[in-house]
Amino acid sequence: MTTSASPSWLEDLSTSLTGAVAAVAPSTVAVHSHRSRSSGFIWRSGLIVTADEALSEEGEIAVTLAGGETIQATLAGRDPTTDIALLRIDRTDLAPTPLHKTELAAGSLTLVVGAEDGRPTAALGIVSRSGGAWRSLRGGEIDARLELDLSIQRRAEGGLALSAAGQAVGMAVFGPRRRVLVIPAATIERVAARLESHGRIARGYLGLGLQPVAVEGAEESGAMVMSVDPKGPGATAGIHQGDILVAWNDEPIPHVQPLLRALGPDSVGQVVTLGLRRAGESRQVSLLIAERPAA
Repeated sequence: MTTSASPSWLEDLSTSLTGAVAAVAPSTVAVHSHRSRSSGFIWRSGLIVTADEALSEEGEIAVTLAGGETIQATLAGRDPTTDIALLRIDRTDLAPTPLHKTELAAGSLTLVVGAEDGRPTAALGIVSRSGGAWRSLRGGEIDARLELDLSIQRRAEGGLALSAAGQAVGMAVFGPRRRVLVIPAATIERVAARLESHGRIARGYLGLGLQPVAVEGAEESGAMVMSVDPKGPGATAGIHQGDILVAWNDEPIPHVQPLLRALGPDSVGQVVTLGLRRAGESRQVSLLIAERPAA
């Protein structure tokens, strides 16, 4: 007499993974915008979160729902600094996927679930790096650093990143050199809510075109003013083309990029003291940071 063998741990794992994908598939969508294909997910009733970088700058937007139905979408807002875009659809019968502010340790198993032609796509890997809050190259504030050791297709960008427990912890996007990063739930909730109500994320504005430059006769570097918006904060503060900014609130300005990163949402309305060089003389000016005008 023979007895059937009990399922192996690999079979159990496979069953768990397919179950996790099936659980979020109904709220995962394919996003189509002018020659671009990506994924997204139902964030709230009538609202879809997707990756901003994967979204075309112009043209119509459509989404394909689970099951294959394609409907039109409109752009509610986008924030390139955190790679989050928000779309509106005329549907309120689609259940969102709850986002969990769960910390994942390096080595944790993770799934990325995207969508293509009404069907889910999936990739399995591990968390290769887990860290604290950081700023993107464009100055966006990301609440946690999660890098994944897995490979996804371009069409899966904007899909959900899941923990081993099947909880959606954020959105998968491409970082430098196509590394897969996760925009965590806390960042999505904060930014998407602002996009829903205001359509954009406020950023600080100096009204200055800057270029890095070495300061003659000193070991320090600075930022040369290449252009001045005549109606901007820099012009109001009396900054001229050709001035070299060397300090921000008495802190040296080693590069232009850190200065631009300081112009986040919280900077609007702040007064900063800028140290500058003009015709070989050192000066200090006070500047009131304004909100960057809409493009």
